[in-house]
Amino acid sequence: MAKALAELKSVVARLRAPKGCPWDRKQTHRSLIPFLREESEELAVALKRGRWEEMEDELGDILFHVMLHAKIAEENGRFTLEDVARSQALKLRRRHPHVFARDRKFKTAEEVLAHWKSIKATERALRDRDVARRSARKRARR
Repeated sequence: MAKALAELKSVVARLRAPKGCPWDRKQTHRSLIPFLREESEELAVALKRGRWEEMEDELGDILFHVMLHAKIAEENGRFTLEDVARSQALKLRRRHPHVFARDRKFKTAEEVLAHWKSIKATERALRDRDVARRSARKRARR
């Protein structure tokens, strides 16, 4: 999987490069919103219909959007794709203390849902702390 993701990342970088695609180079986070909505809706339709081959294709389109947005952010000195992956892994670990922290055990989905708001509030506070730390490190590197 790492090889395929690296290949896609390389394709996105080439599209955004000076000699890449004029349309891709012109895109911004805002200009991509309608296209991301369209791809998300196409994925939802494929999911509802249970069409696996369409799901794979539409998930690929969403993955392209994730990588393209991350590349644009990287170009603007905001964050990288690695930052996105790292922060998502941290968020999932924080949102699932019953799995990763072993301080709570929920036996049913209903128990997890009952504690979801407090878990999410705690996770958001920790996320804000992590974002502040990452921003401070980036400012210190400049």
